[in-house]
Amino acid sequence: MARRTSHPDTRRIARERIAILFSQARECFPYEPGLSDRYVALARKISMKQRVRLERRFRRQFCHHCQRFLVPGVNMRVRISRGRVVVTCLSCRRQMRFPVRRHT
Repeated sequence: MARRTSHPDTRRIARERIAILFSQARECFPYEPGLSDRYVALARKISMKQRVRLERRFRRQFCHHCQRFLVPGVNMRVRISRGRVVVTCLSCRRQMRFPVRRHT
C-alpha cells in the first residue's frame, strides 16, 4: 500500500501547535505540573502522527524516559561533564546526555 503524503500546510500547523503546547506547559507548570506533562504528551503525539521532528529546544524540555516536563532547578538537575551536558530527571532519576557543541 502506498504511503500517504501529508500536505505541507498540515506539517506547518503541527509545528505551530507543538510550539503552543510547550509554551502552555511552561506557563502552567508552577500551578499544575500534571497538566504540563499532558501538554508534552499531546505535543509528542502530534509530532509522531504528522511525522514532524521536534526541535532541539523542545526535545530538551521533557524527560525521554518518563515523559515529564522538565524545569531546571525544580525537577531537573543540569551538570556539565566531559564535554557533555548531563540532565538528570528528579522524578525518575534517569540521566540524559547531550553533547556540547562548540560555536566557531
